[in-house]
Amino acid sequence: MRKKEVPGKPDHTDIGRRNILKGVGAASAATALSVPMILVPPRANAATELNMIAWYGHGEPDMVEEFEAMNNVKIKAKYYAGGDNMLALISQSPPGTYDIVLSDGEFVQLLNEAGYIEKMDPGEYNMDDLFDEYSRFPGHWKGDDLYSVIVRFGYLGVSFNTTIISHEEAMDYNILWDSKLTGKVGHFDWHLPNLGCLSLRDGNDDPTPFDINAAQWKKLQETTLSLKPQVGGYFDYGGTFSSLKSGEIHAMCGIGDWITGVVKKDGAPVDSVVPKQGGIQWTESYSIGKGSQKQDLVKKFIRYMTSGPGQVRSTQMAAYPAMSPYKSGWTALNQANPAEAKRQRMNLDGPNCIDDLREGRIHFRRTPIQQSLEEWNDFWSEYKNA
Repeated sequence: MRKKEVPGKPDHTDIGRRNILKGVGAASAATALSVPMILVPPRANAATELNMIAWYGHGEPDMVEEFEAMNNVKIKAKYYAGGDNMLALISQSPPGTYDIVLSDGEFVQLLNEAGYIEKMDPGEYNMDDLFDEYSRFPGHWKGDDLYSVIVRFGYLGVSFNTTIISHEEAMDYNILWDSKLTGKVGHFDWHLPNLGCLSLRDGNDDPTPFDINAAQWKKLQETTLSLKPQVGGYFDYGGTFSSLKSGEIHAMCGIGDWITGVVKKDGAPVDSVVPKQGGIQWTESYSIGKGSQKQDLVKKFIRYMTSGPGQVRSTQMAAYPAMSPYKSGWTALNQANPAEAKRQRMNLDGPNCIDDLREGRIHFRRTPIQQSLEEWNDFWSEYKNA
């Protein structure tokens, strides 16, 4: 069984993994959606460059063209896949290489401990506009010091082919072991989302599926290895999209609308749900890279991306959609694209996507609490090679 790869995409489990992890314990670029755009006459001076490290899509024109035009800036993005890969890339670069660090929320503490990001002043950002659930996001703060600003989030559970699996069946993680899915279960090749969801399947929801003792960890490994006969492949970013779209894979654990929201627009019969056992929230946030010489401009960029116009672009990002943690983002999206606001359940009145979090069905993705990050990564490698 081989891992599907896209040329040019790094394997996040290889690059400097052990040196970084020890002791710190794309997509189908869909047609860009309609977003507000301000046309600014070209300036005579050469554009200032801001270097960003991020998941694929964050430096593409549909995200940054307005900010670039308004500020005579050029965003240069280095893309990664998975927090392990992100840490490795930063560790190999001298301070000041990256002005903007877009990271998964659970990796902010590791970035801070390693000295890769700057302290931030909460008063310089749109913190008062956040929904209460996100105003003091875990890991973004150390005491009263802020190190990262949340920009977007989404939910992970089970993604599935609707012609093979019913919505009711997908609401239970145990569908992954059904005989009709033998050889048709896929994995996005990253341990945290997969093991987090399978931990929920095992009943580890108190306090979090990432805080499990030795017995629970042993059980989770057994659960995961028992799924091996069902697995048809381990996929990178682009392969996850194409395998669901083509029908090569019928179900995936640990992904969600960030994948199927794009694939559905391309006409594939796919959907995502948060099963009855619960789901995981992925969270992306901006930090200022340690040693950046352009911090004022980075702050301006973060304020823009977390404003109403920036959030309209972020929630509809062509590479993969997301939900907004900002009240003005919900208002702006409902004005710009009410159909998308409804699809993502960012409803201004009535039930909405944050209700899942408020009801205890969603758990923030974290790095392991009682095991090391390397231990989880090593097991994931063992599972793939079993």
